[in-house]
Amino acid sequence: MVLIDQLSSEKPAPSVARAQRFATDERAARRTLRAQIARLERELGEAILAAFPHVAVPDADPPVRGPRLLGLGDLERVRDDLAERVRVARVAVGERAGHEARSRALLEEMLREPARHKWVRLPAADLGERSCGAYHVRPRLGVIGMLMGWWHVKVSSGCPSAAPA
Repeated sequence: MVLIDQLSSEKPAPSVARAQRFATDERAARRTLRAQIARLERELGEAILAAFPHVAVPDADPPVRGPRLLGLGDLERVRDDLAERVRVARVAVGERAGHEARSRALLEEMLREPARHKWVRLPAADLGERSCGAYHVRPRLGVIGMLMGWWHVKVSSGCPSAAPA
C-alpha cells in the first residue's frame, strides 16, 4: 500500500510532461492559426464585396477532396495563401476605385463642357454603377447640331431590349 501511495504522489516523467506541454502549445498554435485564417477570409470577402461585380475573385488552389486534419505547416500555408489573396484583392479594389474616380471626373467635365468632349462615350459600369447604360456626348439635332456646335450629354439605358423567344 505504501508503494502505491508513493507512485501516485510522484511527478510524471519528464518525457510525459514535455509531451503534454507540446500538445498544449500545438493546440494554442492551431487555435491562433484558425483565428488568423478566419480573419483573413472575412477580409477577403469584404474586399471583394466592396467592388463587386467589377473585381474578380482571386483564384485559389484547388481544394483537396475528402476530410482531412491540417497540421501546423498546412495551416500556415493556408494562412499565407489567404494573406496573398487578400493583398491581391486590395490592390485590385484600389485600382478599380482609382478608375472610377477618374471616370467620375471625366463625366463632370463632359457635363460642364460637352463641346470639348465630342463623341466621348462613358459606360456606366466605369462609374461603379451596376447598370448597362452609358453617357455619350452627341450633337443635338444630328448634323445641324454638329454644324452649329450644339453638343449635349445623352444618357442611354444601353440595355438590350427583350427579343421574342
